[in-house]
Amino acid sequence: MLIYFLYRLLGVLALPLILVYLLRRGLRDRRYWQGMGERFGQAPPGAKQPTLPGGIWLHAVSVGEVATAVELIRQLRAASPQQAVHVSVTTVAGRQLAESKLQGLADSIFYLPFDYVWMLRRVLRRLRPRVVLIMETEIWPNLFREAKRFGAGLVVVNGRISDRAFPRYQEFRWFFAPVLVWPDRILVQNEIARERYVALGAPAERVMMAGNLKYDLQVKSLQVPGDIADWIRGLEPRRCWIAASTMPPAGTGDVDEDAVVIQAIGELQREEPGLLTILVPRRPERFDSAAQKLQAAGIACVRRSQLKAAALPCVLLLDSVGELVSLFPLSDCVFMGGTLAERGGHNILEPAFYGKPVIIGPHMENFPDIAEEFRAAEAVTEIGAGAELALAVRFLLTDAKARARIGERARRLAEAKRGATARAVQAVQQVAGDCLPYYLRPWPVRMAAAMLGQMWLTGVRLDRAVKERGQGRLPAPVISVGGLAAGGTGKTPVAAYLAEQFAKAGRKPAILTRGYGRQDPAPLLLVPGEQAPVSQTGEEAQILLRAGHAAVAVGADRASLGRRAFEKFYPDVFLLDDGFQHWRLARDLDLVLLDALDPFAGDALLPVGRLREPVAALWRAHVILVTRSATLQPWPALEARIRRVNRTAPIFYSRVKPVEWVDAHEKREALPEGPALAFCGLGNPASFWATLAEMQVATPIRRAFPDHHHYTEADLHALAGEARRAGCRVLLTTEKDFLNLPATCGDLTVYWLRTTIEIDRERAFLDAMRAGAGTAPGTMGRPVY
Repeated sequence: MLIYFLYRLLGVLALPLILVYLLRRGLRDRRYWQGMGERFGQAPPGAKQPTLPGGIWLHAVSVGEVATAVELIRQLRAASPQQAVHVSVTTVAGRQLAESKLQGLADSIFYLPFDYVWMLRRVLRRLRPRVVLIMETEIWPNLFREAKRFGAGLVVVNGRISDRAFPRYQEFRWFFAPVLVWPDRILVQNEIARERYVALGAPAERVMMAGNLKYDLQVKSLQVPGDIADWIRGLEPRRCWIAASTMPPAGTGDVDEDAVVIQAIGELQREEPGLLTILVPRRPERFDSAAQKLQAAGIACVRRSQLKAAALPCVLLLDSVGELVSLFPLSDCVFMGGTLAERGGHNILEPAFYGKPVIIGPHMENFPDIAEEFRAAEAVTEIGAGAELALAVRFLLTDAKARARIGERARRLAEAKRGATARAVQAVQQVAGDCLPYYLRPWPVRMAAAMLGQMWLTGVRLDRAVKERGQGRLPAPVISVGGLAAGGTGKTPVAAYLAEQFAKAGRKPAILTRGYGRQDPAPLLLVPGEQAPVSQTGEEAQILLRAGHAAVAVGADRASLGRRAFEKFYPDVFLLDDGFQHWRLARDLDLVLLDALDPFAGDALLPVGRLREPVAALWRAHVILVTRSATLQPWPALEARIRRVNRTAPIFYSRVKPVEWVDAHEKREALPEGPALAFCGLGNPASFWATLAEMQVATPIRRAFPDHHHYTEADLHALAGEARRAGCRVLLTTEKDFLNLPATCGDLTVYWLRTTIEIDRERAFLDAMRAGAGTAPGTMGRPVY
């Protein structure tokens, strides 16, 4: 599109100016240098750990948006605990608040890159999000377009366009209209915002009124910082008021709210010697100037960063970020800044939730619906000019009945408007179901992938042609448990599950497995529960043996191995582990597994991706099982992709269900409290990380090894040293990896996780498996369901 060509051209021309801007900002505020690489798409320290694909990337520009997003993120995590959440911000203050409020909620926090395609793609390739959320009014053309190019859903949450901004946006409708077609949903605060987005070119059917997320603030979860509480308790003030989020003038002739507040403080202190005022400038760069103005006015001031003994009347200058809301319970009334200066106002809901009467000036253009509702309900005190501030504060401090009446009206009005967050979560989940992320590689890699993939595919076709000529059939039905990807879809646990279910039904299953990674290539025929060293079986076959539900035959030629197993064990059904590409053996049912964390294994054939065959090979599947599903709910976008090549195979969903932690002595144990180091050697290590996230196990360090890795004592020594340095008391791994550990682990405390699987519509799934096992060999064909 022409708009994007012009926008990118402008970006190239503006790059030198951006670099000069960064230099100036960094010289003025050294904190701006921190995380500078992130603004160019570099990974933050927290994101250097292996990242779970299919998560959420939420952008909240600054303090207000971050505060609003906290409850949204909390509910998103509750709805899908294993889903990663990554948060980007723009301002230094927003970063500080995010790191304070989102600890344990966000998997990583980083600065939003500049809106250049190559910078954004670095982030999108690293995070591989399923949904990108944009808080409030941010409109970034390249971010919107690139998110959709990567197959992610795009949702604007808590959208609004202020009275001041809308006329300017209208002048550039020709620019915004092509950008606003990208979001899948635009969830706006009110009808006014909906009309404005549509007027700017957003498709009307995608713009929905969901309410204001600010109404869903959870005030009960906030506590006054202990040192502030002790300091105020020592003062024993008779009255306390807060001047919150004060702003500088918007232009020549506008009001300096700090100056207005300081003048009011002087008047009020002469009448009330036991008065405590808490002054909170909105911007950190104004902390010092506010302190200087207080000193010039002769008003005693204590900075929050330097708490010390003081005498009333005095001022507490809150020179910190993210603590204001927790202090509202201490106040008798609140003046909300940004309402006297021509700044459009700030959020009055936070003090309202605490039942505190709020004083506002004439400028609430950023929150017109909230302001109108509070005015109509007489739940707010409004002043027309700075000269009226002292009078309004004095009235509320001295009239307890009026203070309680107005505060209670404000609280009830705020409480009645809750529910926007739940609606937003529901919309995000719907969008997530309609999206299928795509891993968009750089074009040189795409070209190489096409050439190498074609070579691989040629080899696969030749291999299949040769092996199918001598294809054998076994005397009992064969159910293959396979996949398109090389490793990492959960085939072995599903094979063990099926063996257990057949055994419970009175059948006599046998499992045919290659025994990948074993050191002794000799074929093995083992009865259920029989012991054999891992070096002879491989760790996956060992898991099947330990489960004890079926005889296990281990070897590369599973056709001849199956005939020997039939002669020895007389099974009435064979389970072919990892058999979708095992052309030598005919099967009666092909169960194909797709990993919900990466359904199409990097969207490329080996060796660039992990696909053994193209997605079109799914036409051969009789039943499809999507493993490691977060919620067991249908994924419409994935099913639509499957239906392009296979219209009849039923699709089921499964997830890993943790059972218990087991130590090296096979004792069931509860994990010690505190952080742990997690490690694994799986085809898709993200599956283990996702399970740990769902269990809410704190693993600040995660280490991934190659699939089927045989650990050495040196490996464990390195892991133990890293764990000690990070304060991790234990090492956590999978059963498969535990079986590959050295015979002795020294004094290390290692736990492995015993799991099972849970399948949606389990009866229908098992009926499909029994149909495959109960049909005479060679006559079943594609089942009809």
